[in-house]
Amino acid sequence: MGKLIVFEGTDGSGKATQSKLLLERLRRDGVDCMPLTFPRYGEKSAAAVELYLSGALGARPDDVNAYAASTFYAVDRYCSYKQFWGGYYENGGVLIADRYTTSNAVHQASKLPRAERRAFLDWLFDFEYRLLGLPEPAAVFYLDVPTELTERMMRRREAETNTGADIHERDEQYLRACREAGGELAADYGWRYVDCSRGGEVRSIEDISEEIYKSVLTLL
Repeated sequence: MGKLIVFEGTDGSGKATQSKLLLERLRRDGVDCMPLTFPRYGEKSAAAVELYLSGALGARPDDVNAYAASTFYAVDRYCSYKQFWGGYYENGGVLIADRYTTSNAVHQASKLPRAERRAFLDWLFDFEYRLLGLPEPAAVFYLDVPTELTERMMRRREAETNTGADIHERDEQYLRACREAGGELAADYGWRYVDCSRGGEVRSIEDISEEIYKSVLTLL
């Protein structure tokens, strides 16, 4: 089997940027690797995800419960695995993923009272990794950025790209809950924690990338 390296974090934490930089650097090093991004907007398998994030199923994240929302994302992952990357992984390929099952853990567990989170996480990981047969990550990099900084970066991105926020991105209280849950998950499940801020400002992209690259070399 191959290796699946996952980038996780709240919205605006730099997952897309850092996963892209790692992919490019590994390819320069001669490592055969493939990118993954979830959810796969525009694909039929992501239709329920798009309905959820657009607010069509409720204006707030809590309007769709953690278990229902998790199945939307899991279906998209399963279809992508069967259609595109399962064979590559099973033949030893290296995959760099921007979000994965771990996103369900961060974004959906945060909807639940603390006393109910462990049961949900046990269900989630059993559902995706055992019942659906999706591979477990070799490593998860959790990019931690204070919510006030991610809010600032997301608003700037929206202005630059002339796009609007989804129901996750425009709910600051929800984003704070996700960050809190993500930090706990990183500690409980042995994810590789990356502190992306220093002195109240986000660290440089290059500095964060170098830290991640050195850690990935230990896996490969």
